[in-house]
Amino acid sequence: MIDFCVLGSGVAGSTIANLLSKKYSVHVFDKARGPGGRSSNKRFKNNLSFDHGVQYISPKSKPFIKYVHKLHKNKILKSWDDNHLDFTFEKKPVSTKYIGRKANNDLVKYNLKNIKQSFASPIEKIDFKKYFWEITLKNKSKYQFKSLIITCPFPQLKKLAKNYLNKNILKLKVQMQPNITVMLALKNQKTLPISSIKFNDDILAWAANENSKKRFKSNINLWTLQATLKWSKKTINKYKNDKSIMSQLITRFIKLTGFKKNKIIFKKIHGWKYSYNYEKTPYLSIWNKKINLGVCGDWLSGPKVENAWISANDLARKIR
Repeated sequence: MIDFCVLGSGVAGSTIANLLSKKYSVHVFDKARGPGGRSSNKRFKNNLSFDHGVQYISPKSKPFIKYVHKLHKNKILKSWDDNHLDFTFEKKPVSTKYIGRKANNDLVKYNLKNIKQSFASPIEKIDFKKYFWEITLKNKSKYQFKSLIITCPFPQLKKLAKNYLNKNILKLKVQMQPNITVMLALKNQKTLPISSIKFNDDILAWAANENSKKRFKSNINLWTLQATLKWSKKTINKYKNDKSIMSQLITRFIKLTGFKKNKIIFKKIHGWKYSYNYEKTPYLSIWNKKINLGVCGDWLSGPKVENAWISANDLARKIR
């Protein structure tokens, strides 16, 4: 029987899987078609792609800085230093922005190397059978493991594991925030010497120039647009069926940048209903030794990739 089942292949899931794999056998499951979670990358064609989740990593704590520098040295990550415009004029300390050399899920892929993985595998239910965990997939397949680690957002955690979490955890007041992203490709447009633009706008918050990441050369311009939190909250439950939501974001981008709407050759919208949590909880991670159940994720301590990594490392220490 495999030692650990990890549900979720984002930064938290891949990090805890990597740390545990040094001593235990591990199997990672994810409902998506590939690894990454919120750091997922969407391929357009050939080597052209969009980072439609996490845009970059900007480490703050000494342990995470050390870890990111290691990945930079090993050529997993690289710096994204070009021209980042901020029309909100917020005063923030200047810090290096790190991205994956090929895509922003490179960190996750690096962590999961040589670890057993199953994708397109949504979980229907979990059951603790006195001495082991049994997970049942949507397709009714069943697997048994000695221990279980869950890394999904808080609302999904409560739904999946409410029978195994104590009241203090179930009563946590966690407010997961949504995010709406639009991926846009334009042909025969002049390449702007800009890496990203932070807008002072009520609908469009951010636009990233994928070409500026220097992963590919093309006369097709790829941009990833992110809506404001206010707009995302307003539209997250209807963006799939309401085409005007994507149109409004694109129209605002065209108006603010001067690109030509008739040059658009590809557009796709994606919504993250439980993207991040601003507020800290009393926990960095959760480990119930009696039933060998662990929980980690960025939502426990903050909205950044760094929070996911810190949470996974904290859980690994508790398990050890």
